Amino acid sequence: MDNISRRSLLSAGLGAGLVAAWPGAAVAVSTADDAGLRTDPFLLGIASGEPWPDGFVIWTRLALDPIAEDGLGGMPSRNVAVAWEVAEDAGMRTVVARGVEQARIETAHSVHVELKGLRPGREYFYRFRTGRHVSVVGRTLTSPAPHETPAALAMAFASCSQYEHGYFTAYSRLAQDHPDLVLHLGDYIYEYKKDSYVIGGGNPRDHQGPETSSLAGYRQRHAQYKSDADLQAAHAIAPWLVVWDDHEVDNNWADEIPENTDAGQLNDTTEHFRQRRTAAFQAYYENMPLRASSVPAGFDMKIYRTIQWGQLANFHMMDTRQYRDDQLAGDGWKKNVTERLAEDRTITGAEQEKWLLDGFKNSTQRWDILGQQVFFAEKDRNKAPEIDDVSMDGWDGYAASRRRITQGWVDANVRNAVVLTGDVHRNWANDIKVDYRDPASPVVGSELVCTSISSTGNGTGSTVDPVMAWNPHLKFYNDNRGYVNTTITKDALTADFRVLDHVTTPGSPVSTKASFAIQDGVPGLVGG
Repeated sequence: MDNISRRSLLSAGLGAGLVAAWPGAAVAVSTADDAGLRTDPFLLGIASGEPWPDGFVIWTRLALDPIAEDGLGGMPSRNVAVAWEVAEDAGMRTVVARGVEQARIETAHSVHVELKGLRPGREYFYRFRTGRHVSVVGRTLTSPAPHETPAALAMAFASCSQYEHGYFTAYSRLAQDHPDLVLHLGDYIYEYKKDSYVIGGGNPRDHQGPETSSLAGYRQRHAQYKSDADLQAAHAIAPWLVVWDDHEVDNNWADEIPENTDAGQLNDTTEHFRQRRTAAFQAYYENMPLRASSVPAGFDMKIYRTIQWGQLANFHMMDTRQYRDDQLAGDGWKKNVTERLAEDRTITGAEQEKWLLDGFKNSTQRWDILGQQVFFAEKDRNKAPEIDDVSMDGWDGYAASRRRITQGWVDANVRNAVVLTGDVHRNWANDIKVDYRDPASPVVGSELVCTSISSTGNGTGSTVDPVMAWNPHLKFYNDNRGYVNTTITKDALTADFRVLDHVTTPGSPVSTKASFAIQDGVPGLVGG
């Protein structure tokens, strides 16, 4: 099926009229026929994620009133049976798996189905039903068999979607580009209450509810975001790999340390922040297509993991929030903070660092790709070499941790190392070195930084940042909103920085601001 007809199918959705065309489904869905819901409960869309060679996760969450204050979406106080099916075609005629799950009240009527037993490297389609209501059809894929090297992978990545700062047009444009895999690198939601984070000219949309700190609040906020049609289109087009950054919980949190501890804010004591993390993690799992291995355990939730794409690529999805040391010097940009160089400082924690270094040692893949949150390459805002001015929240604030990771892939003879980054609401493309202060230090990898989907509004369109003059490894900068498309083959990884003219009104066209290539076995960026 061509892209236009598939997109039309996904955007148009499937209504109750298709229930009769659900072949052979009578037995499988009979227990889903008594839902008794008078209106469409699939207002939050559908999603898939976590592809592996014989399956993936498919997800939905039922809601009749997504912004209900109690976070339960206006659903009745009982479990609801939901039927699902997976097919080889978008018309759902060749069904290969089906079943029924309970959308349980204790998990806000969310449904996670982990599929197994499917064929590797294949395109599949899926949908859900409860009573007379049928969801739209989603497209997803299994990853290739472990020994296979596919000809190419179309992968897009994005981050930072502040609902109040603009429309999510970039998500719909991403869906129209038809990727086979989407990585979301954090700040999927934002925690702020209305009128507390305002862009110039005013916010075009508003959050519902208070600043998120309770389970009800996080559930309500996720549901408000998931109600957005552009975001739903991006979820329906391909499987996602997700990691959080800070705003899924609290701005610039670090391990068990919140942003604010003063009474004028949320007065986040350690104990209160643990409760806040517990609520945020529970809602995050409920609203994301994650495996059962990521089910939270109180205020802990493991989201770092590796997903293999045959012999073509490893995707090492990281967590740079939950295990990090606190930001130094009160956070922010600071000058000459020598403690940032301390050997014992970590942004990953010891266990995650070992997992990643072991992953490098065991890798046989052509590309090792790190899906992570904050700026990796050194970015010094001060021109004078004897004075540095760097961000305490990014890897510059954890310089020894960065050196260990970078040296780790060098020592393991990783063939091609690429770091993917979000967080900073700007596009960047950077060369990576082990030692940035030594001009002779070789380039050992590349960093691609995506801008925001909407955070901070329209942007200026600028492609000039003065720090590039004395940070020659920083190769590209741009201040637009958008996302990045990549095509990964055994010979090269190409990246197109896709940008929008505006986000404070809907419907912006998309264009490619710049393109770069990374050649197999040749560290560093080519193009611009």
